[in-house]
Amino acid sequence: MEYNTVTVTELNKYIKEKFEQDEALTNIIVKGEISNFKNHYSGHLYFTLKDENAIVKCVMFKNYTERLKFEPKDGTEVMVFGSVSVFEKGGTYQIYVKAMKQDGIGDLYAKYEEVKKRLEKEGLFDTSHKKKIPIMPKVIGVLTSQTGAVIRDIINVSTRRNPNVYIRLLPVPVQGEGACNKIAEAIKIMNENKLADVIIVARGGGSLEDLWPFNEEVVAHAIYESEIPIISAVGHETDFTIADFVADLRAPTPSAAAELAVPDIFDIKDKINTYKKRLRISLKKKLELTRLKYEKIMSSSVFKDPTKRINDNYLKIDSYTKMLENRINIIYKDKKTNYIKLVTKLDTLSPLKTLTRGYCLAELDGNIIKSAKNIKSGEQIDLRFFDGNKKAKVL
Repeated sequence: MEYNTVTVTELNKYIKEKFEQDEALTNIIVKGEISNFKNHYSGHLYFTLKDENAIVKCVMFKNYTERLKFEPKDGTEVMVFGSVSVFEKGGTYQIYVKAMKQDGIGDLYAKYEEVKKRLEKEGLFDTSHKKKIPIMPKVIGVLTSQTGAVIRDIINVSTRRNPNVYIRLLPVPVQGEGACNKIAEAIKIMNENKLADVIIVARGGGSLEDLWPFNEEVVAHAIYESEIPIISAVGHETDFTIADFVADLRAPTPSAAAELAVPDIFDIKDKINTYKKRLRISLKKKLELTRLKYEKIMSSSVFKDPTKRINDNYLKIDSYTKMLENRINIIYKDKKTNYIKLVTKLDTLSPLKTLTRGYCLAELDGNIIKSAKNIKSGEQIDLRFFDGNKKAKVL
């Protein structure tokens, strides 16, 4: 019995033709919320459009994106115009968007903005509160799912950079109901038991809903209150959660978080060896300069003839002594000459000098008699001559 078989390519091509023959799918307007948005380096936009119950993939090529009047991002409510067709290679149908108009933002994104603004106002994002990541941590605490690429990437990067570092994993759910409380509790356990030098909170990329536990206030407060520095590595490089703003450091990916937390031990060894070489060269130069200074000092006259300076000072003392003696003699002669002049002048004016010329002084009771009225007849007076005294009686 023969069967009519077709290839996968033929099947997908057939279904694509059916889609394109349906006029209702050729020009269609669909309303929904953007999720899993990716702006490709080529300029094409890839995203998912969703409502409460379903999702559909969308693509908008570069020649249409140039007409956009807003910046699409996760959580934005939009209306898209385009056609529905099948991507043959992948076997999936998607909307090929030709135009897109903003239609408000999704409830979840609005909640994200509201929580973000409130926590920023409370000071949870302040840089003054952020702690420095230790330079050489011995234990890296990791809060993520125990399975998946995240923990493997962190282990691979960390052990490659420093084989001696210890990775301590505390498994936590990274999405779904109750995950936020588990993450917050794990942060508290790490702190209470001092289980790590630095903590990495990580998970892979995902939609806003997938990353939502890291936007919850309970996680934000747990990160803020942590005494151990925390690196947030949630989602891909373009994904930002509230945990990223509160954390002490944000990494674009879990692998990047491991690079930020664990220094490359081989680079450090190279730096140490470089510093050793520089220190050795510096010490050698310092020693050479010290030796030259020593030789210069030892070649000075102080060390060649240590008594020379003493003898020179002796000569100086003798010279100063002689100068002092000469100065004293000059002063003495000047003073003596002046003294003789004064004595001669005084002697010239002295009344005793007059006595040598035949005069005498009459005194009564030791007082010079200046007038005849001062004496009476019969009184005895003293007469002073230049060569002695005589008594006389007044008649």
